[in-house]
Amino acid sequence: MNRIVSGIVWVTLYLVIIMVPLFLMLIPPVPTGRSFLLEFSVALGFVGLTQIAVQFILISRFKAFSAPYGIDIILHFHRQIALVAIGLILLHPILIIVDTPSRIKLLNPLGGNWASKSAWISTFCLVGLAVTSLFRKELRLNYEWWRLIHIILGVGAVVFAQIHVTMAGLYTNTLWKHAVWAVPAVFLVALILFMRVLRPALFPGNTWKVAEVRPEEGDCVTLVLEPDGHAGMSFLPGQFAWITLGERRFTMQENPFSMMSSANRPQRLEFGIKEVGDFTGSLRDVAPGTRARIDGPHGAFSIDRYPAVGYVFIAGGIGITPMLSFLNTMADRRDPRPIALFYADKSLDAMPYQEELEKLGDQLDLELTLVPENPPEDWEGESGMIDWDMLERHVPKELIQRELFICGPPPMISALHGTLKEMGVHEEHIHLELFDLV
Repeated sequence: MNRIVSGIVWVTLYLVIIMVPLFLMLIPPVPTGRSFLLEFSVALGFVGLTQIAVQFILISRFKAFSAPYGIDIILHFHRQIALVAIGLILLHPILIIVDTPSRIKLLNPLGGNWASKSAWISTFCLVGLAVTSLFRKELRLNYEWWRLIHIILGVGAVVFAQIHVTMAGLYTNTLWKHAVWAVPAVFLVALILFMRVLRPALFPGNTWKVAEVRPEEGDCVTLVLEPDGHAGMSFLPGQFAWITLGERRFTMQENPFSMMSSANRPQRLEFGIKEVGDFTGSLRDVAPGTRARIDGPHGAFSIDRYPAVGYVFIAGGIGITPMLSFLNTMADRRDPRPIALFYADKSLDAMPYQEELEKLGDQLDLELTLVPENPPEDWEGESGMIDWDMLERHVPKELIQRELFICGPPPMISALHGTLKEMGVHEEHIHLELFDLV
């Protein structure tokens, strides 16, 4: 119930924030003699612009905002609501032309006035944001370049939209109305520049050093960090952090990875990382002693947030890493609760940390089920895709009374989530972690 109440509070606050500027613009003096369609188009533009501005706060990683649900959920919400906002903004000029067809000349980016030109630039930035985010992999944009482009286009969209609102002037015809839009816009642009540029350079936070880089099966490596002059970092099992390696304080090479080590050992952090190119493909060459910085911990995907008589963990691929954090922490705590872990991947050879899981099985009440999609010929265990029948074969009937944690590729999570809900598992017992923040 607390999560429901919290959700209602946050959604209500969000709606208030995006609607307040609209109502403020309706305080006299306002233009008169305009059609409903024209006024509606302006309202869509204001609401869409406010939504875009709020995205700067959502992606700023303030723990006060992300704590109730975790920053991973916030980032997925950011992605979906940003697309809605872009849609509203694109409807703005379309409705204006529907109302007054002669204004179609404003669609010429080389014509019109400076108000329309600045609107065009802002729109191009927003469309660029959507295209590079939705099709990042197809465009072969690595994560670091995507982040840089995202920041530049986001700032450009807000700045030129503000210029457009100011120059159009119909609803910002007094000093205080100008301030309603200008002051928040300046603040939000300054916020994103501070969070992404100045803070890493001026306030590096607790520094760490690479203690070990250990190759693993399945094209994975284990990155081990130890604190450099401090006591470490407290975190909840299952949380993640953004990692930056090297001496440079400002870099786009900042990537999110889940801790897989025990939360009871804050002085030694271990990360299991899949080598998929870009930054991750060079980790094997990182030398011990290399400086590292951590922004974290983040995330709400943790057993400590959801006490239960037992747990069901379902991992796909490198999604095993937060599960290992769960298990390592429970082992350190001598936790007697029963655990069922289902671990799926393309093949047995693609599954790292099998030996570690077997050792943890000796310390915990753990039933481990490996599920290779393409098993060897002599394999007698489970194979294929994890479904409800497989869960029932290995988990007692009180499955629904347990908390289920699922982490892996989005298609696997989507399929399992739908299956569990169809079979009557309550939503509040299903906890998801998507390894696809972008």
